[in-house]
Amino acid sequence: MRDIVIGCDNAAVNYKKVIIQHLKSLGVNVEDVGCDSSDDPTFYPLIAKRVCKRIIESGYKKKGILICGTGIGMALTANKFKGIRAAVCHDIFSTERSVLSNNANVMCMGERVIGAELAKRLVSEWIALEYIDGASTPKLEAIRDIEEENYKTLED
Repeated sequence: MRDIVIGCDNAAVNYKKVIIQHLKSLGVNVEDVGCDSSDDPTFYPLIAKRVCKRIIESGYKKKGILICGTGIGMALTANKFKGIRAAVCHDIFSTERSVLSNNANVMCMGERVIGAELAKRLVSEWIALEYIDGASTPKLEAIRDIEEENYKTLED
């Protein structure tokens, strides 16, 4: 069973609730670190930081889902953390490739971009996929090399 850390900003509170309910119906353990109200002024980068920190603290055993208006800001922020590979997933193909080609450990979506039913389908697809070493492995190793050159850990 997979553990998912989920977070959203105030633009995606209702969406987050739908996704949490869907994940729980699939038997997934969910930790919610996002906004609980559309009045919550917490900026999305701070929510992304919470999710990434939990993933890193788990030794990368947990995966994350980040939701904002478009998913773009969450992905940009999440990818600032060493070992995090976040992808915006708004269709089946990008969702599939985020895992199979890029071993993404954070899925980002936008409530203002896709509907809740499609989001649930994408989440189901994403959590069912597993990365397998292959043609993409040298590319992922190159990403890790760049991280080693440029990123600091949470302790730094």
